[in-house]
Amino acid sequence: MGKAARPAARRRHITSINDLELSEIGKIFSQAESFLRTLGDPSRKWRVGKSTETAKGAILATLFYEPSTRTRLSFESAMLRLGGKVISSADPTTSSAAKGESLADTVRIVENYADLLVIRHPRDGAARLAAEYAHVPVINAGDGAHEHPTQTLCDLFTLRRAHKTIRNLNVALTGDLKTSRTIHSFVYALARHGANILTMPAKGMELPEHVAWRLEHEFRSRLLPKAEQGEGFDAVYVTANRPHQLALIPTGKNIDVMYVTRFQKERWAEARGDYPTIDADFLKAEKYSHTSVLHPLPRVGELDTALDSDRRALYFQQAAYGIPVRMALIAALLGRARKNSLEKFPGGFRAERTPLYDQPTETGIRCANPNCIVHDAMERKYTRNKFHVIGGARLRCFYCETDILEFVAANRTSGEFTEQAPKSLKDTLFFASAADAQAAGFRPARKLAAHA
Repeated sequence: MGKAARPAARRRHITSINDLELSEIGKIFSQAESFLRTLGDPSRKWRVGKSTETAKGAILATLFYEPSTRTRLSFESAMLRLGGKVISSADPTTSSAAKGESLADTVRIVENYADLLVIRHPRDGAARLAAEYAHVPVINAGDGAHEHPTQTLCDLFTLRRAHKTIRNLNVALTGDLKTSRTIHSFVYALARHGANILTMPAKGMELPEHVAWRLEHEFRSRLLPKAEQGEGFDAVYVTANRPHQLALIPTGKNIDVMYVTRFQKERWAEARGDYPTIDADFLKAEKYSHTSVLHPLPRVGELDTALDSDRRALYFQQAAYGIPVRMALIAALLGRARKNSLEKFPGGFRAERTPLYDQPTETGIRCANPNCIVHDAMERKYTRNKFHVIGGARLRCFYCETDILEFVAANRTSGEFTEQAPKSLKDTLFFASAADAQAAGFRPARKLAAHA
């Protein structure tokens, strides 16, 4: 039977970019700017070159179950620049994970050694599971194909410094939009900041359905009809804060940002030979003449090195901003940032304000995402079948936020099941199919049976 997490202290966790209100993101950026002003390297305006004692006496633990260079080192450097200390588990083959220890148990041990945990994991939703068991703040440094919220903070900070504002920017995204966790966090943040999003995915690597649905229905970005999207774009989402001006969006001369992503080979069974590349020839088009080029790195051939000296290339600055931005986030979560602190009072733009269905893992429907943390054999005892019920027609996994569109809802009292979620979840069990519900002893509701 699924084991519920013990009640956690009222602490902030950053497992999704949507755990942060826009005003809180603004506070993090204000603090990051302050660090750049007081600790910055005059020869490079984007580099922190000095240290402070803001986090003196605090310890940060990095738990990385996947390879990392920039994210892990920038978190560790950020904590050291703050005057704190770092302990690290950077190779799962040399940790207790190799012996079969669960993430839930690891978190409950390591929280005794540190004041803040930074976690990267190959399973979608792993950071949310860790946060359920942690009594110190947890920061998601990338969980499977789910999200990478602190990379998005670096991206937004870069855009704000380069363009002064994010609202109404035309941001083109190219490459693997399906499994790139960076992209998923980034598009949510762009939509919430009122940017226009233009997608240019590799073939078969479009945004996942649940991510695209959220852009339209939760973050109020309007998907333009195909006839209005312009050549070269798979989809165009425009900000809802004003009527779109077609001349300024896909066919105009001002693509403000080109965000390039690599092929996520670790999430695909086969290599791809037709992956899009961005080089100087591509960017010769007039609409890219003032385009900022971003890339979360590493690059593996999709971004020409000849662009490195181009005035439009911002990706090395983007990586450098990982230090002041993560310094600001750490200080805020530890309560060391004065008016910019985030140590308590959960906020953010969350579907968690919707009803939460919660049952043991052996009962009824399970997350449909095979890479979700709930399907990890070592974590099965620590997870539950938990879903947010969205509008009666969607079940959103509590951990990885993948949506399920097809299900039946059974009522323990009546012994019947229907094809839509009820208004009240009392006595409700969800199943993946009518056959599953019938196998569990439920029968179709009268209206459903008559329709059949």
